[in-house]
Amino acid sequence: MISALAITYNEEDNIERYIKSLSFADEIIIVDSYSTDNTEALAKQHNVTFVKRKFDNFSSQKNYAMSLAKHDWVTFFDLDEMIPEALAEEIITTVQSNPKEKAFRVKRDFHFMGKRIKYSGFQTDIAVRLFDKNYCKYNGKLVHEAIETSAKIGLLKQHVNHQTYKDFDSYNEKLSLYSKLQAEALYKKNVRPNLYHFLFRPWYRFMHQYFLRLGFLDGKEGFIISYVHAFSVFKRYIQLWTMYRNID
Repeated sequence: MISALAITYNEEDNIERYIKSLSFADEIIIVDSYSTDNTEALAKQHNVTFVKRKFDNFSSQKNYAMSLAKHDWVTFFDLDEMIPEALAEEIITTVQSNPKEKAFRVKRDFHFMGKRIKYSGFQTDIAVRLFDKNYCKYNGKLVHEAIETSAKIGLLKQHVNHQTYKDFDSYNEKLSLYSKLQAEALYKKNVRPNLYHFLFRPWYRFMHQYFLRLGFLDGKEGFIISYVHAFSVFKRYIQLWTMYRNID
């Protein structure tokens, strides 16, 4: 028995496709952060449990969703991840086999601006997407949250397609949210930004992603990804700087 979980905010373009891709699950639970588009109306046309909860951070939102699950084994895919039938079948077979592993990673095939990105740091893009909730929880990070467990973690053979790019403004908005949450985490640690953060950290992010992680092999898309990610690092420290000065 499997519970499929998701957190949403303004996902009207993805929600129905996503729900249909989870038809292998025995229940589907969606925790929504008060979407202002048609996410709720579209989701409720299907057999799902739809719950609203104010968003504080990704870890808290996902751990709350886990608390609603009726079954021990859960999946937690993002709305921009496309679950192929082969992966769904592997998930079912894996759970039915009563595995010794209590969590399983899935390789993500990253797509950006209509192109499959093979480099730019995404060569090793894997994430836990199937796990036993009794042995796992999200680690409390405000952003880039990850499953925390002392149990053995396995790797599924099938991949998931990560279609993160809808349009440039949406992608930039997503990175801006990440920058804001990362700035809040740094603020709680009393980190004060200086020239090192404003100049070196964005420069290093670009150089690391574009050259060391072979982003140049992804063509112009690799350059754009490296640039916008570097700029999001710069925005992180601008937002942190404004927090110390109480600037909105």
